This record gives sequence, structure tokens and C-alpha cells, in this order.
Amino acid sequence: MPNTLLIVDAMNLIRRIHAVSENQHPTEKSSLIATLHASVNACLKLLKQVPSSHVIAVFDGQQPSWRHDIYPEYKQGRKPAPSALVEYLEPIQDALLAQGIESLVSESDEADDLIATLASKVASKHKQVCIVSTDKGFFQLHQTYIVQYDHFAQTWFNSQQHCQKLGIQTSQLLDYWALVGISGSNIKGAAGIGPKSAAKLLHELQTIEDIEKADSEDKLVRKAQADISNVKLAKQLLTLKHDIPLGFSLKELRYSPQSP
Repeated sequence: MPNTLLIVDAMNLIRRIHAVSENQHPTEKSSLIATLHASVNACLKLLKQVPSSHVIAVFDGQQPSWRHDIYPEYKQGRKPAPSALVEYLEPIQDALLAQGIESLVSESDEADDLIATLASKVASKHKQVCIVSTDKGFFQLHQTYIVQYDHFAQTWFNSQQHCQKLGIQTSQLLDYWALVGISGSNIKGAAGIGPKSAAKLLHELQTIEDIEKADSEDKLVRKAQADISNVKLAKQLLTLKHDIPLGFSLKELRYSPQSP
């Protein structure tokens, strides 16, 4: 099926490119310019690898999101994007636009939620969407009309295979993450529950809700129940939103290659 919409997780792409540029160029200015050119070229390469009628690069807002409101420790300890790079995002967005690639920027919405909203809306019309990101959080979106590509590894992600390796069903992935926690986002799961324990619990009891209601003396069940408030909060934080008002239509994202 031909791809309709290519969604680029912009900071996921640009930060990795910039990390390489910083090591290859002697000055901040030269590394930023190199990042701009490499980011634009990466997007143009992606459009050749995944020919698409529509394209957008989605950027994170710079203000705290709703996740910080309900959990102030969210992403605490994660290294922020270099301030010089953040200040240089507008020229990068302008350069993308010059090549026919629109950008979506929000003050407070996370790119993950914007991407989830846009992808789900387009997929609901039975149109194909490809998300370009290394972030496994998008695995919860995978379905017939939503796929995910890793630009750096040059490979397609397969959430079904990933879940099989974990020993769970794809429908249990969010519950699994909530039980074990996600250290990179400083999201705590249930104390004393690791990957194998989480898989065992979900094999026996299927969902977090079933674990919470279980009348059991099993040590793993009791551990999870003792920390169920953290587990439920974790699932809330990890669940991507699908209902953010976007304020534009798909037709505005049509890709028209620009002449050299």
C-alpha cells in the first residue's frame, strides 16, 4: 500500500544528527550549520525511501506538558537539548519548508502526542502512515495503517516481534511498561517487578486491572498490588494522546518536491 503521510519525529532525528556534528566540527556555528544540512538531507532521503504524498516534521514544545502537571518528576535527570540547538530550530524549520516539508510546533504539547493524534486520525481513514523515530513508545500505535521506521538503523520496527521476545501480547505492552517502569523518562513501575516478573503476571492475569482486583497470595501479585498507584500513574503517563486539536487538514501537508 502506498504511503500517504510520512511523520518525522523531528527532535529524535535532529538531536542524534547534531551529536555527530558536534564531534566533527570545530565550532558551534559550523556544527549547527552541518546539523541543518544533514537534517534536511535525511528528510529528503526518507522521502525517497518511503515515497509519500504528504509529509510533516513534528517538534516538541519547549514548555512543560500535561505529564509534568500530574508527575513533576517526569523526565527528571534527562539531558536537555543543547540550548544553541534549540535556538537554531527555526532556521532548520525554514530550511525544511524550503524543501516542501511543513513543521508542526506546539508550545506545550509533546511531539509524541501530536504524532499519535495525527497518525491515528489519518489511519482512521484507512490511509497509510509511516512514523520515523527510534522511540519504542510509538509501538502502541502500530497497526495495519501505522508503521515505524528507524532512519539510523535503516530498518522497520516490528512491535509484534518485540512483544514476542518479551513474552507478552501486543495488547499488553502498555501494561508491561507500566509494571516495569521506563527509566529514561523517570517513570517508576512496581517496586521489585522486573521484565520476567511482569511478563509472568500478565500471562496469568492479563491486565493491570485484573492484577489490582486479584484475590491472591502470590508474592508477585502482592508486590504489584502494593505499588498499584504507581503502576496506574505510569500507564497514564505512557499512553499517548489521540485527541489534541491540530488546527489543519491533511491536504495542507501535501508534499511537492522543490526544484534544485
